[in-house]
Amino acid sequence: MQTSVLAIAAALAAIATPAFAEEKPRDEIVVVGQTDQLKLDAGNATGSRLDLTARETPATVETITQADIQFRGLRTAREAFAGIPGAISGNVPGNPAAVMMRGFSGSAVSILQDGVRVSTSTVVQRDTNTWHFDRIEVIKGPASVLYGEGALGGVINKVTRKPVFDGDHMDALISVGSFDTVTATGGVNYQVSDKLALRADVSNMRSDSLYDVDDNATRSAGVTASALFQPSQDLSILVAVDHFNDRYDSTYQGLPLVSAAVARDPSSVLRSSNGLVIDKALRRRNYNPAGAYSGSDETTLRSRIDWKLGGGWSWGTDLTWYTADRAFVLSDTQTFVAPTSAFPNGSFSRTLQRFYHDQTFWNLRTTVSNDSILAGLRNRFSVGAEYNHTDFASLRQQSSSGAVAAVDPYDPQVGSFPTSDSAYTRGNVLYDSTLKTLSVFAEDALNLTPRWLVVGGLRYDQIDLERAVTDYNAVPNTLQRANPHYHPLSWRVGSTYDLSGGVTLYAQYTTATVPVSTILLQSIANTGFKMTKGRSAEGGVKLSAFDKRLTVTGAAYWIRQDNILTRDPGDPTITVQGGSQSSRGMELSLAAAPTRQLSLGASLGYTDAKYDELVEAGGAVRTGNRPINTPTTTASANAAYAIPGTRITLSGFANYVSGFYTDTANTIRVEGRTTFDAAVSWQVAAASSLTFRARNLTDKFYAEYSGYPTTNVYIGAPRSFELALATHF
Repeated sequence: MQTSVLAIAAALAAIATPAFAEEKPRDEIVVVGQTDQLKLDAGNATGSRLDLTARETPATVETITQADIQFRGLRTAREAFAGIPGAISGNVPGNPAAVMMRGFSGSAVSILQDGVRVSTSTVVQRDTNTWHFDRIEVIKGPASVLYGEGALGGVINKVTRKPVFDGDHMDALISVGSFDTVTATGGVNYQVSDKLALRADVSNMRSDSLYDVDDNATRSAGVTASALFQPSQDLSILVAVDHFNDRYDSTYQGLPLVSAAVARDPSSVLRSSNGLVIDKALRRRNYNPAGAYSGSDETTLRSRIDWKLGGGWSWGTDLTWYTADRAFVLSDTQTFVAPTSAFPNGSFSRTLQRFYHDQTFWNLRTTVSNDSILAGLRNRFSVGAEYNHTDFASLRQQSSSGAVAAVDPYDPQVGSFPTSDSAYTRGNVLYDSTLKTLSVFAEDALNLTPRWLVVGGLRYDQIDLERAVTDYNAVPNTLQRANPHYHPLSWRVGSTYDLSGGVTLYAQYTTATVPVSTILLQSIANTGFKMTKGRSAEGGVKLSAFDKRLTVTGAAYWIRQDNILTRDPGDPTITVQGGSQSSRGMELSLAAAPTRQLSLGASLGYTDAKYDELVEAGGAVRTGNRPINTPTTTASANAAYAIPGTRITLSGFANYVSGFYTDTANTIRVEGRTTFDAAVSWQVAAASSLTFRARNLTDKFYAEYSGYPTTNVYIGAPRSFELALATHF
């Protein structure tokens, strides 16, 4: 079945997304899609502050443009992140759009918005509507030298749409689809004069459930607006505001595993050593009580000044202010209990939690750069400083024992979430954090010859954390404080060499630092540990040929993280630093446009990740085991064909993810999956298209990601359909 569908998918072609293409005669439709992703001579600001092109950057850098997003039908941040070659993503309730990249996840992958890291991705990332992003830039591997602690597995930068001086125009996209999913988005660019331009975008998405799960209504909305003032060719001033909010009713926390003895339709997509299985009969079940939800409301104000001072000198300054309120009201553990007389089918025990975040953040970064000739050689360098301040409060409340009864997996009486404060007597703790970071950094790129470029960078961070934990259940109330200081130093050195024929070789060595746990959420005990250290070596090739109609990038890498938390082998009750984790692998991406009507794309990633040294509570040795949510292999392919003489475009996509484990003991394994999507687009007017899209064509039943506890897995969405109208005028 899969083979036949793959043949059909490969024969299809892709949506031209004319909202982002110039008007063409009917026999000259140009496919816009994967071929845009790997343009090596385009800039990628995330990979360097020296205005290096992707070819010049000695690292794997990739860009997913807004055209790519629409071409592939990527509606949310999670879908976009999962589209990064070699990465997978999942909607863990406390960390929507969690990402695994190069064998590392959670706090080890940094997510930015417009180049600013507000905090650890596990705290701030939400499953935002992708309409607001002009592009998503990615640098893989350690990048602490650019963005500070946390950037070990890589960095993802969501770059919002901004005004342009190309006249007045509007864009819109409206879609309806399965599970009563409705999306309405729009944007306008207004050029007031040759010195002032404005841009505003809005989006709203509503769905009964993106995963087709019971009682899981989803709403997300966004408003972004900006003004760009350019009084001269040498000076530009950008002022912008972004606002996003979302809410997920009865937050879906994945499907809990049940005993094979009670399963009514056991699936083969998961194997475990304890007899637990995924029961397909429970596919749509949601065991959160009525009134449970997850939501966020966040606003960002920012400005950017760029000033060319003359003589190759330039100055840039970013100022960002951010505030957010988040709520996580849910049953965070749903654990299978063996059958009893009261529950002959077994039951799920549930612990109810309420978490609330109140966060404010501001950041100031200034950089001076120069591009000039030094001793007859072109030299680009930048030096700068950055300061940010975060105030973060997190109230955590856990329900009293027995506040909500256990439930039958097959006939769940989920009950209601308690709202009275008196129901939360087992945990009522307030965590207060103030985080101040002062950083200085420098970067240099020297052309030893016109083809040979050497790049280096250095960053020093002075991090001051004030942490207070108040336990309101203790009598009298207790207060614990900690004030750790961290002084990490990160650096990188790399080189690119441009061979003839459009082939560039590169290599680099980089370092990174990562806290032992999420810095704003770590326990008082964990504040006593120093930061972990990461280092990486990478080499690769970047190639363009046939008048840039073929682009290939390949990389091989090795990453190691030392000083992760482990247990003292002599006394497993004592937590110490000394553990380590590593990964090595390779990645290959290809984009080709053999003809004006046909474009092809493919990627392949292989990761060999393991714990080099790890002992957990009770003395359990995990050395040699594979980290959770880390498949060995990911692969994707797409084909796009615009039928000559018609306004019809067809598309096909195939995606493969190999198996992964949900636990560090490697006792619960999720099997791999292959899924297929396709679309048919009709260009109804010069700048409007109507697209019918099908996702998961074979209705594949598969597990997408695991979260907490390890016995919950997130089931991928079943086959679904969507009809979308995109227009540009």
